[in-house]
Amino acid sequence: MKPNKAEQFSTEVISRLKYYVYRLIDPRNGETFYIGKGKANRVFAHAQGDIESDELSEKMSRIRAIKLAGFDVAHVIHRHGLDEKTAFEVEAALIDAYPGITNIMDGHGNNEFGAMHAVEIINKYSAAVAEFEHKVLMININRSALDNSVYEATRYAWRISLNKANQADYVVAVVQGLIVGVFIADNWLEATNENFPEKTTVKGRKGFVGRLAPEEIVKLYLGKRIDDKYRKKGASNPVKYSW
Repeated sequence: MKPNKAEQFSTEVISRLKYYVYRLIDPRNGETFYIGKGKANRVFAHAQGDIESDELSEKMSRIRAIKLAGFDVAHVIHRHGLDEKTAFEVEAALIDAYPGITNIMDGHGNNEFGAMHAVEIINKYSAAVAEFEHKVLMININRSALDNSVYEATRYAWRISLNKANQADYVVAVVQGLIVGVFIADNWLEATNENFPEKTTVKGRKGFVGRLAPEEIVKLYLGKRIDDKYRKKGASNPVKYSW
């Protein structure tokens, strides 16, 4: 007889699963709030909030709220039997398909090869390449930020060296290879609610307080394409430096 509730995969099942891609779902409204990839019993650990190194605070808040309401986090295994590379691609495609989820970062490669309108693709590959005349810190942000505040999406929260970040003359926001914002970071701080009252603390990350760059600098870089040497397919680190 099949169990009504699965809490872990057996060794036999794990050997057949290989890598898989899953969605975490809020049973209160059926909303997908996180997409991930993994193997073995990762989906169960994620659903329980038991991954110790997990710093995705919005996701963890959602899981706690579901539990406090007396429910269990629901999940769906979308694809299994995958190698790691294919799992990355499936995960990225699903992240594109579910805007508004709690993943802090886009899927693997989404900043370069994710969902785009044909016009966006034309603009991306026909734009002039940015020739940096300054020390520029590049941050890949989620394309959904274009509907809200590019500055807010760029300033918070990144795994970054404060020493290196403080060397940058300007910070540019990049969406799928194009520069969409140019800022000055006046002060880099730990990504805590104390330093950023309107934000949720994200341990081990940094954010900045800043402003829009001068008009002549914005004109120099805005709308330009990042050189291919900074844009490696499959690269997961959203932060890059021009120097």
